[in-house]
Amino acid sequence: MRLYSTNLKAEEVSFETALITGLAPDKGLYMPKQLPMFSKEELTSMKGEPYPEIAFRLLRKILAGEVDEASLRAITYDAYNYEVPLERVDGSTYIMRLDRGPTSSFKDFAARMMARLMQYYLKKENRKLRILTATSGDTGSAVADAFYGLDNIDVIVLFPRTEVSDRQRKQMTTLGKNISALSIEGKFDDCQAMVKQAFADEDLKHMNLSSANSINIGRLVPQSIYYFYAYLKLKNYPEEIVFSIPSGNFGNMMGCVLAKNMGLPVKKIVASVNENDEVPIFLDTGSYSKIEPSKNCLSNAMNVGHPSNLARLISMYGGQMDEKGYIHKAPDMEKLKQDIYSIPVTDVDTKATIKEFYEEHNILIEPHGAVGIKGLMEYRKATKDSTLAVTLETADPAKFPAEVRSVIGVEPEPPQHLKDIESRPEHMEHLSTDYGQFKAYLQKKLG
Repeated sequence: MRLYSTNLKAEEVSFETALITGLAPDKGLYMPKQLPMFSKEELTSMKGEPYPEIAFRLLRKILAGEVDEASLRAITYDAYNYEVPLERVDGSTYIMRLDRGPTSSFKDFAARMMARLMQYYLKKENRKLRILTATSGDTGSAVADAFYGLDNIDVIVLFPRTEVSDRQRKQMTTLGKNISALSIEGKFDDCQAMVKQAFADEDLKHMNLSSANSINIGRLVPQSIYYFYAYLKLKNYPEEIVFSIPSGNFGNMMGCVLAKNMGLPVKKIVASVNENDEVPIFLDTGSYSKIEPSKNCLSNAMNVGHPSNLARLISMYGGQMDEKGYIHKAPDMEKLKQDIYSIPVTDVDTKATIKEFYEEHNILIEPHGAVGIKGLMEYRKATKDSTLAVTLETADPAKFPAEVRSVIGVEPEPPQHLKDIESRPEHMEHLSTDYGQFKAYLQKKLG
């Protein structure tokens, strides 16, 4: 696999280089120059297989020549040692529950695979790495858990102080060892901007910094797998399917775009966002403007006013956007709108959807999953499309107990690993959004 930068000013690199470095030197995001195609025969041969086996077979072709087969099989079976349920709502709607991993978030799928792949390369070369990651909620906890205890990798997680739930915060701040947590007096976009600036800072080059955000291609590739998995469970090639995806930084949605470009028969991608509606406006008008500051919504992990992965999406459709959000070359907007339907969902509608699904279907969902479901409902209302659809539940409702309780009066029962963190001491440092302060912290901590 060869990868190019979305800013088109850096040399092409291998998957290993893109994975370890995270961000391209020209501040662009790495994208595969070419993706493999999966035939009807290849897809049909995987029907009935468990998730780790499907992941292994897909990644064996995607990462051909990058990882030896024995190691890749061991990595996938170690990373995906939990269930991936598909919950039937009605005859044409399923919820794929991506909340059964060790941190009860869909981010586990990408973070666990990425951590193991990084460890594979670093051990071969006897190298050390420092991971910087910004989070609006679930990324930080998933990354912290996935990398926890690895001898050759240190992780620093930045999160907006007032926009993560108590349980999300504690999943980052109660680990210790090689995991450090920074509480930032600002928004997710501020955290992300500080991380990107550190990557581009010549004074910090010696620190071997990398990213575990969805700006890292190592996050996106594993996220393409569960779309194949759902399709193989529910449909027969070449039948079409619709996916509704709660979207913030648009990494999850880009995983589906990659899957579609590798031959998965995806009829439509519904990119459901909260009140940060810069992407639906862009698809409607062709004009893009960041939302600064981002709006604080119930679905806090999606409070993103300038999604990094929009540059990747635009690149996939023949355009070019830089890291600041300036579009140098317009993408094929007609094709974009043909493939993707994006709609904003208000907090009012988010609450109403949580209530409706509990009362009518006895299904407990949290705010992010509710945004995905409401987006699908609105898509069907607008298009009359009754194609079988899968909507993604991206976190366990127990990660948002106050929000769920306030809507339906029920306290979601947390899994054991969430119960365990309640009594653990927290360790974090507090910083402003001043980059100089962050830089000084890195220089003191990492040398």
